[in-house]
Amino acid sequence: MAASGSGPALACPAGAITGEGSTAQTNAIQQIIASYNDACANKAKIEYNATGSGAGVKNFNAGLVDFGGSDSALSTAEHATALARCKSNEAWDLPMVVGPVAFSYNLKGVSKLVLNGDVLAKIFMGQIKAWNDPAIAALNSGVTLPSTAISVFYRSDDSGTTDNVSLFLKANAPTVWTADHSKTWKGKGGEGKNGSAGVAQAVAATDGAIGYLEWSFATDNKLGIAQLDMGSGGVALNADSVGKALEAATITGTGNDLTLKLDYATKAAGAYPAILVTYEIVCSAGLDSAKTAIVKDFLTYFASDAGQNSLSGVGSAPLPASLRAKVNTSIQAIK
Repeated sequence: MAASGSGPALACPAGAITGEGSTAQTNAIQQIIASYNDACANKAKIEYNATGSGAGVKNFNAGLVDFGGSDSALSTAEHATALARCKSNEAWDLPMVVGPVAFSYNLKGVSKLVLNGDVLAKIFMGQIKAWNDPAIAALNSGVTLPSTAISVFYRSDDSGTTDNVSLFLKANAPTVWTADHSKTWKGKGGEGKNGSAGVAQAVAATDGAIGYLEWSFATDNKLGIAQLDMGSGGVALNADSVGKALEAATITGTGNDLTLKLDYATKAAGAYPAILVTYEIVCSAGLDSAKTAIVKDFLTYFASDAGQNSLSGVGSAPLPASLRAKVNTSIQAIK
C-alpha cells in the first residue's frame, strides 16, 4: 500500500488506462493524475484526452477508452448503449469535479461588481447596453459605474460551460432568457471566441467587456469576477460558496449512479450557484480486471480529502463531504 501525505491507502496497481471527454475538468484531472503518480511511483500510466463531453461519452460507449468525462450525466439512450459496452452491466455517473463559472469583466475603475441572474440575462440578450444602466446601479450602491458600452464575449464553439450558463440564466430569468438550454450560445449580439482561453483573452483586452468562463481561466488572466446576488446580497466565487450551492443539489440517479440535479436558483445563504459538475463515467462491472483495479485506485485518490482539497488551486472546488462519502461508496462497489 502507498499513501500521499494525508491521502488514502492506495494499492498502486501497474498497467495503463485512458480517459477522454470534458475540457472543463482538464486542469483538475491533470492535477490528480500527477499527484496519484507521485503517490504510486508512476506504476500506472493514466492518460486523459480533453476532446469534449460529447466525444468522451461516444468513445467510452464505443469501448475506445476506459472512462469518460462529461459535464452532463448519461442520457437514458446513452445508458442503454453503455450496457453493451460494460458487458450487460450498468455504467455509473460519478460527480468528481465542480467547475464554477465566472462572469468575468474588465471595467476600468471598478474593482467590485455585483450582478444577478436577471441583469446578466438582459446583458447577454442585448437589453442592457451600458455599465451605468439603472438595473446594474441598483445592485452596486456606492459604486461609480462608467457609461462605458458593454462588450459581450461568448463561446463560439459548442460548450458544456455554455449549456450550464444557459441553465443558470433560464432558472433565474425565464422571461428574459426564453431559449432552451444548449451547448450553442443563444444570446443576442456580442462576439464569439473559441474556448475559454479565447473569451478570457478578449475580456482582458477590452475595457467594458464581460464574458463567462471557467474559474481558472478568470484567475489565470487576472480578470474581475462578478459577485452573484441571489436575493440576499452579493456572494463572491470561492470554494466555500460553490460547496454551499452543490449541497442544494439532489441525487436523481439510482443505486450507485450519482446523477445530480443542480439548483441553479438556490437561495441558500452564501451559495454561488453558477456551477457545472463533471462526471467520470465508469462501468460498474465488465471492464478488464487489470484496468478495473487502476480505475478504482485512481478514483479512490480522486475522491479523497487530499485529492479534492487540492482542486481549488486549479480553479475547481472540492465536493462537499456528504457527497464525497457517496462517491466513495460507489467507487468501492465497482467490480
